[in-house]
Amino acid sequence: MRSLWTAATGMKAQQFNIDTIANNLSNVNTTSYKTQRAEFKDLFYANIKRSNVLDDQGRPVNLEVGHGVMPTATKRDFKTGSFIETQSPFDVAIDGEGFFGILMPNEDVMYTRDGSFKLSIDGDEGTLVTSEGYIVLSEDEDEIVFESGIKDIVIDEFGYIYGKDEDEETVEIGRLKLVRFINPEGLQSEGLNLYSVTTGSGEEIPMEAEEMKSKLVQGYLESSNVQVVEEMVKMITAQRAYEINSKTIQTSDEMLQMANNLKR
Repeated sequence: MRSLWTAATGMKAQQFNIDTIANNLSNVNTTSYKTQRAEFKDLFYANIKRSNVLDDQGRPVNLEVGHGVMPTATKRDFKTGSFIETQSPFDVAIDGEGFFGILMPNEDVMYTRDGSFKLSIDGDEGTLVTSEGYIVLSEDEDEIVFESGIKDIVIDEFGYIYGKDEDEETVEIGRLKLVRFINPEGLQSEGLNLYSVTTGSGEEIPMEAEEMKSKLVQGYLESSNVQVVEEMVKMITAQRAYEINSKTIQTSDEMLQMANNLKR
């Protein structure tokens, strides 16, 4: 019976839906995590009888039956999350669109909204890095280096980094690499709060200070934008849909059993 296979696709789809929801809930406290939503489409249809109207007579609609559902995409919501105050001078949140540029050990550039940066000390100099030690890039694709004696670090809303030297004079250290994408939903999630460029996302677009609509907030981190209540409602809905599909399989099995017992 077609209904057995159709209901099975529904169970598989809802299992994928639950997996996506579980990942959202598990990342509710992950810095700058963006919630995902599973999207589905119906499978192909068997056209038993096609519509056929001739001289205003005939069948105006098709006689068709579907073959179930399949997951097609996971859409990521890049809506800005709420800000958490940390008072750390190396913590930066992006208010609006945009990503920081990160240099990986294999020389590839990846992107993140996680601004929980650290200072990696080498001798009498420090380099701005991520929690994993990956280099945070400047707008010139270089490392951001803090020389010995630099203090009172300030990161302004445009990404420029300033500090005071030993003579109490303000010096410009550099500017964070800030980029945006035409289609950020097309970025490839790589884990560790990192994204990589794909054909779907388009190439990076540098965010010039004079044209920036977003702004940076020093001493804050962007929290996850997962809404726990919404995810719980989605999980209950997915569970009920899974249950209904399993009931469909049981009903189809009972109908087959009845048909097999007709001779008795």
